[in-house]
Amino acid sequence: MQSIEKSFVATYEVKKSKFIAHLVPIAEYKGLQEKLKAEHPKARHVVYALRYLNEFDQIVENSSDDEEPKGAAGVPSLNVLRGNELVNVALLTVRYFGGTKLGIGGMARAYAAAVKEVVAVSNIIKYEKEFAYAFETSYSEVQRTEYLLNKLEILQVERDFLGDKVAWIIRANEKKLNKFKEQ
Repeated sequence: MQSIEKSFVATYEVKKSKFIAHLVPIAEYKGLQEKLKAEHPKARHVVYALRYLNEFDQIVENSSDDEEPKGAAGVPSLNVLRGNELVNVALLTVRYFGGTKLGIGGMARAYAAAVKEVVAVSNIIKYEKEFAYAFETSYSEVQRTEYLLNKLEILQVERDFLGDKVAWIIRANEKKLNKFKEQ
């Protein structure tokens, strides 16, 4: 299995229709479809496909055609994610209609090609299971802790400032967590 650590964007054009594919980590998916619709008000559709591992390490998949003909957009996008064994990712494709109808087959090929374009420019990494680690620090240790987390490239960080301490929850692979705990 494979995944990504940050977002990537690629554009594909066919018969004057423009497909802008966004491949993002699953953590960035929530609310992104609405944000893209707001950023691209003249776009006809914002299709999505996603694959992630649930708490039982089972792959959960979902897709939407966003009013495109049934099976012409979401499923072809999802199939490319499957073929590349990508997990914990979401793919959103913004489509601008170019004036020429592509047909269902042409549309399916175009959406799949847009996904292949964004996968080609993405930094694909081997998937490693992530674990959560909770700990507390004093206020005086916040800056040092943030420096260490950045140095180890631990990017999924939640913190709560409590009365006399700071509560942290970080998510990373086992190797990064062990290095963090050592320091």
